[in-house]
Amino acid sequence: MAAAEPVAPQQQPAASAANSGAGLGAGIGAGLAIVGAGIGIGLVGWSALAAIARQPEQKGAIQVNMIVMAALVEGAAIIALLVICYALVGKA
Repeated sequence: MAAAEPVAPQQQPAASAANSGAGLGAGIGAGLAIVGAGIGIGLVGWSALAAIARQPEQKGAIQVNMIVMAALVEGAAIIALLVICYALVGKA
């Protein structure tokens, strides 16, 4: 009868400094992208309302331009978040 050999406990791989730094950077980047998009959309809305108050007869044209600008700001934020997600998946 053979004696069972002792089995070394499995060690958990330690998180490397590079992986934890990438996660922290991605989190900060995502937060800045969301805050920037919020500020940008707020400025677009504020400016559009001020312009409509000054020239109510141009309401239609101002609304169209406001929607286009808000969509561009949203698109930039979405692209920033996609780049951050891609960077995180690439580092994993």
